[in-house]
Amino acid sequence: MRRHPVPASDYELIKDQSRFLGVVDTLRAQPRIAFDLESNGFFRYPERVCLIQIAIPPGQVFLIDPLALDDMTPLGDVLSDDNIEIILHSGDHDIRSMDRDWGFRVTSPFDTSIAAAFTGMERLGLATVLESSLRLSITKDKKLQRSDWTHRPLKPKALNYAADDVRHLLKLAGTLKERLNELGRLEWVVEESARIAAIRYIQPDPAAAVFRVKGSRHLNGRSLAVLKSLVDYREFHTVRVGRPHFRVIPDAALVALAAEPDSSLKKVRGLGRFAHGKLASGIREAIHKGQAADPLRRPINRQPRSRLSKTQRAEISTRLDRLKKWRTATGKSLSLDPALIWPMTSMKSLASSPKDLETELSSPEVRKWQRAEFGPSVRRALHHLP
Repeated sequence: MRRHPVPASDYELIKDQSRFLGVVDTLRAQPRIAFDLESNGFFRYPERVCLIQIAIPPGQVFLIDPLALDDMTPLGDVLSDDNIEIILHSGDHDIRSMDRDWGFRVTSPFDTSIAAAFTGMERLGLATVLESSLRLSITKDKKLQRSDWTHRPLKPKALNYAADDVRHLLKLAGTLKERLNELGRLEWVVEESARIAAIRYIQPDPAAAVFRVKGSRHLNGRSLAVLKSLVDYREFHTVRVGRPHFRVIPDAALVALAAEPDSSLKKVRGLGRFAHGKLASGIREAIHKGQAADPLRRPINRQPRSRLSKTQRAEISTRLDRLKKWRTATGKSLSLDPALIWPMTSMKSLASSPKDLETELSSPEVRKWQRAEFGPSVRRALHHLP
């Protein structure tokens, strides 16, 4: 396997607004660009984008420092240009992050992770896909991946690592497209990639934060009320110090206190400095506030009570089992993950109402390529079901 040492001149670090505008002008003339970003969510709260990596032919890499720039808007205009294809790898987080920080949209994405999956690959990390497709090796250092990208100046090792994420993406996309063309699946991936353009950042509901705490499901209503008060207290300090929740007080410590509010704070693992002094007093006040509050009920998404008979439920189960077997067999014949063949939500609907096939084929969950490629096969499978 070949390894390619990377010279520092292989990338340009953009920290000046005027140079950034010049780079944007260059990007506007490109038919496609490779894109990635680095965030600081493992160390900072709230999370923000700290570095943007872009590559253009024949191999120029721009590392854009948004922390040093006054206005990122021009880049958003490039990303939303219908005439510029944006090559990403596992781009969900990138698209969500850009929407969160700047309201940017990616209009014409092509995701090489999705593309790799549709060529039959099972391991979809960038390093693995590059090795399999291009026989290229890059180093994915976990320590760098989870480093605090807020710190400046960024060290050459970190910049090289970041540049590696886009350096070969354009070539990778070309190679994968050739393979997909051979398999007759390129349009499938184009449609799947287009779907991620609709991803948006959704602001978490503060009122529901208590129910997102790991371990909270096992607490009763009174303990949940205490936990909510503790979660609110932690949120205040999380924002105050700008650190992620787990670095301020881990979920396990809050759940332990909610379950046993009279525990000695010094014996609760993970409280650290919150077990002492004024911070400990704040913990105790939060506990007392929660104890004085009404018990908290976890929201329950109740499904309409089924009026089906035992025989009808058994028939639905049998249909779903046979549809699963059809999907598994189809995936195996194409060397594809069966989950790519047909959405499970659609199969459940068809199992319940097989006569509604035409309606289900128009469901937003069913892709156009699935409808065209497997619609007749689904129809045949349903024809033989009870």
